[in-house]
Amino acid sequence: MKKNNIIVIGGGYAGLRTVEKLAKNPQNEITLLDKNPYHFMQTEVYDLIANEEDFAQVTVDLFTYCIGFGGNVSFYKQDVCDIDFISKKVITPINRFSYDYLVIAVGARTRFMSNVIGLREYAYGIKALHRAMYFKQKFEMSLFKRVDDSGTSCHSLNIIIAGGGLSGVEIAAQMASFSKEFYSHNNFICRGLNIVIVNSGEHILKGIDQKLVKKSDKRLKKLDVIIKNNRKVVEVKKDSVILSDGEVMKMDFMIFAGGVEPNHLIHSLDGIDKNENGYIQTNNYLQSTNHNEVFAIGDCTTIYNDGNVVAPTADTAEQMAEVCAKNISNLMDNKEMVVHNIKSRGVLIALGRGYAVAKIFGIYFSGYLAFGMKKVVERLYAKRLDMRSHKGCTKIFCK
Repeated sequence: MKKNNIIVIGGGYAGLRTVEKLAKNPQNEITLLDKNPYHFMQTEVYDLIANEEDFAQVTVDLFTYCIGFGGNVSFYKQDVCDIDFISKKVITPINRFSYDYLVIAVGARTRFMSNVIGLREYAYGIKALHRAMYFKQKFEMSLFKRVDDSGTSCHSLNIIIAGGGLSGVEIAAQMASFSKEFYSHNNFICRGLNIVIVNSGEHILKGIDQKLVKKSDKRLKKLDVIIKNNRKVVEVKKDSVILSDGEVMKMDFMIFAGGVEPNHLIHSLDGIDKNENGYIQTNNYLQSTNHNEVFAIGDCTTIYNDGNVVAPTADTAEQMAEVCAKNISNLMDNKEMVVHNIKSRGVLIALGRGYAVAKIFGIYFSGYLAFGMKKVVERLYAKRLDMRSHKGCTKIFCK
């Protein structure tokens, strides 16, 4: 019986869930491709920077993860440079992989806007693990330098965060919370951390439930985070930032969380429909609108529910993966595909150590209870992947 040759590009939340679902059918030969040998749990990057977790706790090895299945899943650490949709081949610098079905789940990347002078040179993005690790090290060294300089000079550490969405708000709260505990637990004379969120909208967390916005705003102010609404960063220099109202702010570090754009692969692809923002155009079954055997899920496409854009979160990415896997299976069996009805099942916003706000299935939570819920969700997800990876590791070393 002929095997079903399926390629999944991208080892993120959507990609791994798709592999997990499709691997249950032993007739499916699945190839996972990613330029990195690990899955990065981006929802926990804030804990990484604030020293709640180390990098091993926010990553899963893709080699052992794939080996942990029943022998029908292979992983290749290769960067996809092109796709030939006519001959159905995925092209890397090393191989040309043929497919019967293709799932594109490459995610998105930080959008460093070219009209903001100095942004790419002096700002940090945190979507990629290596960027988050680099910022974490620089942040810790800056705190150490201020401690080391105690008694001679003492200057506040100025951190600018451009973007008042979920990423900007969570990292601001985590860093402010970490710093407060750092100074309270150590009797250093040199203190001071100024964290400023520069937000282009009228309020932070655009598109989020207003009750959660108010609670988040209150929490940030309690942590002494400064919020500058209705302003944009127009220029970044080595040690300062210029805002749209002309204000010049001192800056030691700047994190850019002001938006994302399609992954570099999506930018370069020809022969596949894209929307006005450059994301892959998909139908209600999550198929490419001009290739029935190609599916796009996660942050590399835009989906709608009741006419509204569905927020690209880890939760919605996993829901998309489940619909995608179901529809590929239905195509193989000549069954009717299912129309997606993906919507956010809840919002969990981490706002520093031991505090979060949440809305789960219409019910509001805040404080340590919400924080505990967020941690449970993260740990359950990590445990599921870790069990698979451990199984693969056991296969390798116990042969």
